[in-house]
Amino acid sequence: MKSVVLKNLGTNEKKVIERPQNTIKNDFVFIIKSNYFNENYIPSNSTRKTTNFANLARGMNRQENLRNTIQMINNRFNNLAKWDNPNHDRYSVELEIISVDIDIDDTGTTFPSIEILKTHINDHKTGKRIEGIVGNNFSSYVRDYDFSILLSKHNKNKDSFSIPDNFGELHGNIFKCFVNSETYKEQFSKPPVICLSVSSNKTYHRTGNHHPILGFEYKSNKSSLTEEYFDKMGLQVRYFIPPNSVAPLAFYFFGDLLSDYTNLELISTISTMETFQKIYRPEIYNANVVAGLCYNPSLKNQDYSLTKISYDREERTKLGVEQGKFAEEHFIKPYKSFLEQWSSSFSV
Repeated sequence: MKSVVLKNLGTNEKKVIERPQNTIKNDFVFIIKSNYFNENYIPSNSTRKTTNFANLARGMNRQENLRNTIQMINNRFNNLAKWDNPNHDRYSVELEIISVDIDIDDTGTTFPSIEILKTHINDHKTGKRIEGIVGNNFSSYVRDYDFSILLSKHNKNKDSFSIPDNFGELHGNIFKCFVNSETYKEQFSKPPVICLSVSSNKTYHRTGNHHPILGFEYKSNKSSLTEEYFDKMGLQVRYFIPPNSVAPLAFYFFGDLLSDYTNLELISTISTMETFQKIYRPEIYNANVVAGLCYNPSLKNQDYSLTKISYDREERTKLGVEQGKFAEEHFIKPYKSFLEQWSSSFSV
């Protein structure tokens, strides 16, 4: 595959266009755009409104929300990176929003497929800007379609819950196609790490395995639908509760999570995603009781604290269905036969 990099210096926006060969397997053009998450951040029209960072940049309190979120991330980073950092102010984190669009038939008509975050670490002692981890948050319209539309239709008027055939395969293949593309490899030096909440439908058991940054590892012998979905993206999962956290995080990754990333890289992901989870799932991640040896996370927990960052949780839930319908109308239905053929023949 060939790729072309376009830069718009006036808007700090960078685009990468990958022009593939004319075969079913490679018949995607990936377009990467980037923007920075700061107090002046305004979501693009193609960004899902329920995405963690976009949801905060709405309403009357948008700038206050953004400032407080960034401060929480920086405070947590310095709390974990304690060495040679006596005043807990050596580092700050920059978040770059990576938006990936697909031009299926190379006509210039694109669909927003994936949105992730890339962390950058500013070391104010040395003056260096250190590359962090790409991934972190994960946003996808096709995922909204799968969970909010396809899964709902499949189980309508049924006595027992079941999963449609090939559920998540198209989405997983698109993700693997992107991560294995020349475009991804030219822009990012390491595979992505996605960091999500643990499931409220599972029980987790703390092990004796301890990592200096990730903390104690938790394990569960039951798989969740989300884990099965991410498995089709080629990702494996491990659970860790970082120092001074109250609940474990789920880390989805390729390769070796403990060996492939530096301490500062891992801290950038923890500080970013734990902050978002404290805002959106305070019942779990801002609980007043720390997870024990046997842990059952619950969104019904009442013993928790709220952050000063406001958002409309009910609206966020409703928008998920709207986003799924958007994917169905503009991507799934118009290209149904092609997507089915492409996905069935796809291989890494």
